[in-house]
Amino acid sequence: MKVLVLGVLVGLLVLFPLSVYLYVRLGFLSLATTARPLPLEEFLAKTALHASIGSAADRKNPLAPTEENLLAGAKEYRDYCAVCHGLPGQPKTPFAAGMFPPAPQLLEGPSMVTDDLDGATFWKISNGIRLSGMPRFDTMPESARWQLTMLLKNADKLPLPAQAILGQPLAMPR
Repeated sequence: MKVLVLGVLVGLLVLFPLSVYLYVRLGFLSLATTARPLPLEEFLAKTALHASIGSAADRKNPLAPTEENLLAGAKEYRDYCAVCHGLPGQPKTPFAAGMFPPAPQLLEGPSMVTDDLDGATFWKISNGIRLSGMPRFDTMPESARWQLTMLLKNADKLPLPAQAILGQPLAMPR
């Protein structure tokens, strides 16, 4: 019985890592953005992200939800986010079309984050998300990050001036 247990342990501790190494080393793991996700990849990424955000999700936006703050958030979104996350009614930019995982379209459709906690959205803006293409914007003033958080929280009920800022197509370099 001891030999069987020892064999199983050796198998788990040596053969499994060796198999994974060979799988990667022999080129079976494609890092191309066109490759299909690995089994459990999305589950592991979402679980790790949720754990990383942790109690920061409980932070409340210190800014009042005014039209002025929403307009400022719309301007920040156009400058920093729209190239990847898109604008309402506009096609994906060539940059966004080539991303993996695809960047969620935050201002329309099922990818809106209007029901996310303010602290979680602020954390993602401030820290970025590894291996997703989402950079951190910790050099942006904290108030601007909160204004952007507010914009995303209210994306389904923006005032007309904010909608006008977001309704203009992006000028993309060719």
